[in-house]
Amino acid sequence: MNFIKQTLVLSVLLVHQSGAQENKNTTHYTMTNSTDTKNLDTAVVGGGCYWCTEAQYQLLDGVISVTSGFSGGTVKNPSYKEVCTGTTGHAEVTQIVFDPKKVSYLDLLKVFFKTHDPTTLNRQGNDSGTQYRSVIFYHNEEQKKIAEDLKAELDKSGSWDKPIVTEITPFKIFYPAEDYHQNYYNQNSSQPYCQYVIQPKLEKFEKVFKDKLKKEYSK
Repeated sequence: MNFIKQTLVLSVLLVHQSGAQENKNTTHYTMTNSTDTKNLDTAVVGGGCYWCTEAQYQLLDGVISVTSGFSGGTVKNPSYKEVCTGTTGHAEVTQIVFDPKKVSYLDLLKVFFKTHDPTTLNRQGNDSGTQYRSVIFYHNEEQKKIAEDLKAELDKSGSWDKPIVTEITPFKIFYPAEDYHQNYYNQNSSQPYCQYVIQPKLEKFEKVFKDKLKKEYSK
């Protein structure tokens, strides 16, 4: 974990421990009692810091909820601090609940590959370690085929100078991260990491995927 992010985690922890109120402009993305869960699907992907991926997927039309957490390791109920040691085997991931009638699994994976570098092993920007690896955790054979086909297509297209190293592996279990990691950008948009790392990514994301955004974000 880079120094800037480590410092921000400490400062956010102190704010939460002091009982500070949430930003009034915070937008929550959770399922309500009226949500028809029977027709929803779930995707789990890891592409570096989950603060970034969470903020991007929250903007997509058809995405019902996004939860930051951990998957792929051997330690049960890991803490963020434990995962940062690189010894748990877990990756930082986002669990995305979505409505397939509005956004497809393929679309979610196109966003995934477009918004991080899938050719760098265990690294995204200044964040390095196995917890930042590029990974897709598929829930069924259909998701596996879609992921493998897209990865092969992108590799063949020459979109990147180097081969894609994204893992495609079966989903086993997802552990949500601590509360202060959830909806992070919306609650901490004034923090330096959010302003200098996440915000530029969101601005680029909104331009590239402007036709797939929720109405409130369409321009």
